[in-house]
Amino acid sequence: MQQLFTKCASHAHSLVHRVCTSALAFVRRGCASARVFVHCVCILCTLLLLPSCEKIVIPNKNEIDGLPSGNLRVTVFQIEKIPLGNLTRAVTPVAETCSRLNYVIYSSNGTRVKQVNQTSAEADFGKASFKLEQGDYLLVVVGHSANGNPTMSDLTKVQFTNATGYTDTYLCCANITIGDEPVDYQVSLDRIVALCRFVITDDFPSDVKKMRFYYMGGSGAFDATTGLGCVNSKQDVKFDVSANQKQFDLYTFLHDTEGTIHLTVTALDASGVEIAQREFDVPMQQNYITWLSGSFFGGSGTGSTGITGVTVNTDWAGENHINF
Repeated sequence: MQQLFTKCASHAHSLVHRVCTSALAFVRRGCASARVFVHCVCILCTLLLLPSCEKIVIPNKNEIDGLPSGNLRVTVFQIEKIPLGNLTRAVTPVAETCSRLNYVIYSSNGTRVKQVNQTSAEADFGKASFKLEQGDYLLVVVGHSANGNPTMSDLTKVQFTNATGYTDTYLCCANITIGDEPVDYQVSLDRIVALCRFVITDDFPSDVKKMRFYYMGGSGAFDATTGLGCVNSKQDVKFDVSANQKQFDLYTFLHDTEGTIHLTVTALDASGVEIAQREFDVPMQQNYITWLSGSFFGGSGTGSTGITGVTVNTDWAGENHINF
């Protein structure tokens, strides 16, 4: 379109030159209508030269589509996971799985270039747009339901904290090349956590108001290029309890696809005073649920508890059941 206007403008200059030359000759011959003719020529010259002086504004395709502007547009298409309690692989819309999404663009040397954080309350949840210079980048998208956003300044250390909490977490890490044309990229996220599901089978004493779970051996941070844990964290989670609450979910990023966490479970009263405490060494696997269940208050009391009766589902992802 721009080339068309440039070509037209070039022809217009040539035409105006010829018309003006004729007009001057016409005036020299003394024609009584010369002034009127020259006035008309001036108007014609103005109209013909306008395209060469004014830049024609053509709407951006993104504006036409009603989508965010930018040459990289990212859409979270689906989340692949094993639903808790169901061993069938499933594809789930992101809004049904996560309450937060973090999109980060890193340069080829790992420097953070741009970041967009979203919550599920936003109308464009699951879509983000970036305006980037041409070149190679790394796109990282993290889906989770923590109370806040992780620290993502370091590509190799995406970190959650005890304050933000640890939840089911999903990741996509992909190489992106930006050239002359805009890039539309659909993202599929995969689970990268291991889950210990702690189940108490006996009744809570009336004075127990909180359960504290303190565990080591996993990580509260992960390397976005591998999805594996990258620090030795001391994860600390507390839950308010009621008579009907028997199940507590504890998430971590393992340093490998398999690992063991040392878990200390403490029952507290309303003032934070310890009522009962047990310790466990729990074998875990990435993208697996490890069920750890038993009589907590009727057990052997304070001390380390041996693990027996481990059953493992050998499918690609599944559940391990452990009784204590």
